[in-house]
Amino acid sequence: MAEGGYWHDESGPEYVIRRSGIYSQHSQVQWENASVEMCNVMTWLGFGPHIRKARRDFYMENNMLLNAQHLGKVKMITTGSKAEGLTCLYESDVDNMYVKEDVMCLEDGLSGDMLPKETTLFTLNTGSCYHGHCWLLLKRRGTALYQTLSNALCDDENGRSFLNSDVYVTVLNSTTPTSDEVRHSRAGPSMPTSIGAYHQDRVLSFACDCPSILQKWAERRRNWPAPDIVQKVVSLRAFVTPVGYKGSENRAVEWRIGFNTGENELVSSLNSTQVYIYVILKMVVKDILKPIKKEITSYTVKNLVFWLAENNHQELFTERNLFHWLCEGLKELRTALSTTKLSYYMIPERNLMDSCGMNEKQQRTWVAIINELMNEGPLLVLKLPKIRQAIVSHPVSLFWYGQRRFELELLMLKCMNRLEQCKAADGISNTSDSMLNSILTRIDQIVREVRQRMIEEGSCVNELMEIHNRILM
Repeated sequence: MAEGGYWHDESGPEYVIRRSGIYSQHSQVQWENASVEMCNVMTWLGFGPHIRKARRDFYMENNMLLNAQHLGKVKMITTGSKAEGLTCLYESDVDNMYVKEDVMCLEDGLSGDMLPKETTLFTLNTGSCYHGHCWLLLKRRGTALYQTLSNALCDDENGRSFLNSDVYVTVLNSTTPTSDEVRHSRAGPSMPTSIGAYHQDRVLSFACDCPSILQKWAERRRNWPAPDIVQKVVSLRAFVTPVGYKGSENRAVEWRIGFNTGENELVSSLNSTQVYIYVILKMVVKDILKPIKKEITSYTVKNLVFWLAENNHQELFTERNLFHWLCEGLKELRTALSTTKLSYYMIPERNLMDSCGMNEKQQRTWVAIINELMNEGPLLVLKLPKIRQAIVSHPVSLFWYGQRRFELELLMLKCMNRLEQCKAADGISNTSDSMLNSILTRIDQIVREVRQRMIEEGSCVNELMEIHNRILM
């Protein structure tokens, strides 16, 4: 076996992991060494700070380019794991919010008199709704009120006009798709679509001013985030999306209040250890618990990590303590499952586990699984396919493929933005652009290098496009 212990070995992967320092003894030093090794593995897998920042920067620039070219009244904002820099290009769906800019939703008591006359105003009516949800009552018809919005307006028994969330989504989703677009069934507020390997979750939303909610959040005593991040989150608007509370009889007309851009800032302010906890817990949910109907989601895990960060001193979250805090995260997840309670980080009165659809059998099974994982200590990562594969791989091979993957991904991101920059007024890109062609040439070189190495290692995959897509998944 090679020094460092990453070669395949007939003694099995447990032996490999023991040699590499990731093993479940009770010595604090051994756990700390295992934590440091695990942080290295997470960096190799593409979760290190530099690649995360590069991905975040790309999507911010991409949003700016697309919004500048489409001069309508809709602004696109990328959210979720892509905006957080935590997934490769084709690894998961892209979450995009489409915000109608000539509509504004205001907390009750705000006038909106300073907004342009073309802006349609709604008041948030939260009185009869579950925490974090609302009705949108029409406050002022803007001069630019468009037909789709008008068609979704309904009147209540008191003659007040409100915006029906179900009707609004149905009307907008009835438009004719493009020739290469495939539309999928609605999922909550999202309208999923795909074009080839590109999958997008489209969420229609309106900007929302709700200063009292944000101020209440900002005034909490906390260890995290830092005061400047708190003020930045407060300065960012909230959004309402067309989805009601699952347990409400008025679900079809309700809207949900969220803080997507603020939450992007919060994830960006987590340190690397906290990010790795977030990523590993998401893997636990996806690969081990395997929810069928989104009883537990990545969003559940995100809020759990936010609370973990807020309630503990930041200097304790070091790379030597990764497994300690991972176990703490598992404890919090176990508590959320056993009690069916987890407060939404921005609006604690909203219980994210309420009406999650989890049955008693799932609850017992998942709590038992988490208990087993915690008993295994650092060896629990063996149950996560992505991490297991990295641990038992030869370090030279892992590093070589990892470097090619990172370079290819960054080149693809640059290529996508360069294509937007090279577009003419007719929407067609100038493919003779020298920078674009240099990027495309290097992309082709990388894919061919990977194919040659795969052939030398005995792989039967040799189709360039298939290799390209696999690398970026």
